Amino acid sequence: MIDKLAKNECCGCNACGDICPNESISFNKDEEGFLYPHINYETCIQCNLCEKVCPIINIDDLKKNDFEKPKCYAAVHKNLHVRFDSTSGGVFSAFAKKAYQEKAFVGGAVWNEDWSVSQYISNNKKDIERLRSSKYIQSNAIGFYAKVKKLLKSGEKVVVCGTPCQMAALRSFLEKPYEKLLIIDLVCMYVNSPKIWDAYIKHLENKHHSKVIYIKDKNKEIGWRTLCTKIVFENGDVIYETKEKNAFRRCYMGMGIAARPSCHNCKFKGFPRIADITLADFWGVEKYLSKDYDNNLGTSMVLLNSEKGRVFYEEKVASQLLTEEIAFDSILGGNLGLLQSHKPNASIDRPAFYKELNYSDFGNLVDKYLSQKLQTKTKLKNIARFLKQAICASEGNWFTFFKTINYNLFNKHIDASIVNRHYLILHPHTLFRLGKGSKIKINGVFCIGRSNCTKDVLYSKIILRENASLIVGGNYTFSAGCDIQVFKNAVFEIKGGGDSNVNIEIVCAKSITFEPYVYLGRNVIIRDTNGDHYMSRQGYKTSKPVTIGTHAWICDRASIMSGVHVWPGGIVGASACVTFDVPAFSMVSGNPAQIVDEEVYWKA
Repeated sequence: MIDKLAKNECCGCNACGDICPNESISFNKDEEGFLYPHINYETCIQCNLCEKVCPIINIDDLKKNDFEKPKCYAAVHKNLHVRFDSTSGGVFSAFAKKAYQEKAFVGGAVWNEDWSVSQYISNNKKDIERLRSSKYIQSNAIGFYAKVKKLLKSGEKVVVCGTPCQMAALRSFLEKPYEKLLIIDLVCMYVNSPKIWDAYIKHLENKHHSKVIYIKDKNKEIGWRTLCTKIVFENGDVIYETKEKNAFRRCYMGMGIAARPSCHNCKFKGFPRIADITLADFWGVEKYLSKDYDNNLGTSMVLLNSEKGRVFYEEKVASQLLTEEIAFDSILGGNLGLLQSHKPNASIDRPAFYKELNYSDFGNLVDKYLSQKLQTKTKLKNIARFLKQAICASEGNWFTFFKTINYNLFNKHIDASIVNRHYLILHPHTLFRLGKGSKIKINGVFCIGRSNCTKDVLYSKIILRENASLIVGGNYTFSAGCDIQVFKNAVFEIKGGGDSNVNIEIVCAKSITFEPYVYLGRNVIIRDTNGDHYMSRQGYKTSKPVTIGTHAWICDRASIMSGVHVWPGGIVGASACVTFDVPAFSMVSGNPAQIVDEEVYWKA
């Protein structure tokens, strides 16, 4: 029976439960949130079907295919919307579309209402958006194998996608090959704990006082390589969390304790692959192919492991894609998960972490376990990075270089920490005037005066009046010609990410806030004040706070006036004069500005 399998070997595929003729196998969550089989010995008839279907026990019989080494392709979907909405290059959507055209059923992982994940199958083409994109926790496959087998026995065509262990379990469960079945798996480093994921969702909802209504991992709006997660809340809040800021991703990439124990000795690595086709991100594509495949919108790697998979891809799917055959050796360097199991992190007390997860705030818990002091080696690397950036930025001007050193180490108005990579980088022709009690607090790399042409002389000015504050919460760059003025007692806060072009003018009399990932074109003006000019209007104020929301794009020569809130994803067109709030993911243009488009999603 399946109880002969050690707990740390069980991959959680759930196939043993589906095969049991007496329904004697149920699944219970352990202290880490993973499902494990539980046998009811009173109803068990000891048929041993559970043992016969187990992909771990039967790995030697399952690990075979037509091709010892797969035929390899890079691919991106020709439809830009599909590529934007996909985790990689949109290839799964091409398979699903062709399957639906052939009246086939398509199966894969979908989010449930509570943000758990289950394996799901249907012939409704509207489900493609649910099936599309990766979900980074282990899915519940209870009942899935039986549904697939029932469809195949009734003569239906089926295309299914899942983790390598799930797809191996399906092969084993079916007992024989089916001509009308196409199996797709993916390159999987490991599956993550649903318990950790649940804690992460609760942490976000508590922080934003609202329910999560949308999640997209590896969202393309900030760029594929940032491994950014976009999360939308019921109250309208939108956040973009890169791998450095996402507490869930920090937990499994930084600490390495979220993986199912069996993943540390995965039986499904290497070749031949068990599925007909394997999909993955093509990390390292820039080394082998043209810019058409590498514009930071995601590129898929496609491995054709069987003749059936080759025919389906090359003859039925490839026409939807920009695709090119690549050498087998080119796929290995960027996808270590093809060959290597993830090693456990021996430096973290795993049982203690999961125990504390029951009563601690998730964000605080991750910070606690990752808050070890920087090692001397890391500090030295950060100092070296600073010196390299400072030398390059100074363009051979030693006065600028030593001014950068002085401002970071000795200026009482500037709070910086080179060893923590929180520092100021100055380019030539940068001027500061820092009033009494003013403060620049830097928690990232803050660059000022960048120029694309060393012969240009564009002066960049930072003026802080008495007790004014400039808070930089992450990496940000102001290009040459910027004129930033923060008045007495006012606060200009930049939360990090994003960039600006030349000749930016910012006048802050009270409060201006840049949420993460704000992008500014040339000659943009942002001001929260009308000066000391008064108008005969009820409730008129000379200054009102300005907020530029997360992932906003302010185009050339646009003006953002007092009191404006550009909500997340907003785009302000060139030369627009904005005097009203810009709704989320909308585009405004004109003078005066008007809404010209809605539901607009873009990549920086």
